Amino acid sequence: MKILDNPFGIHERALSVRNERLEMIASNIANADTPHFKARDLDFKKILAAEQPAPMAATNGRHFESGELENSDGLVFRVPYNSSVDGNTVEISVEQAAYGEAAADYQATLRFLEGRISGIRKALKGE
Repeated sequence: MKILDNPFGIHERALSVRNERLEMIASNIANADTPHFKARDLDFKKILAAEQPAPMAATNGRHFESGELENSDGLVFRVPYNSSVDGNTVEISVEQAAYGEAAADYQATLRFLEGRISGIRKALKGE
């Protein structure tokens, strides 16, 4: 049965990445008073883009690979709006906003997966 080979598609991995991002932002908030701590985040689009084949390929050996330096694991460091004396780059208001957005994205992915599961259940029951 083709439908049961990969019923959730990329959304299973998306939920995992969204969970990792929530944990990373929570870690940033927890280390807001740690000297020299650098606020980190995950680039969701880069991580999921790495899961799928690249749509563009070099056709000549002299072509450049990419116009920017990419981090394969999707880890990025936040640049603070206001620098602190102790070198910490965590800004609570920025982290709280990022956490709220990430939590909403996580909930949306969960609801999508719940809908998929409900549809599969109905199909298996013959409804």
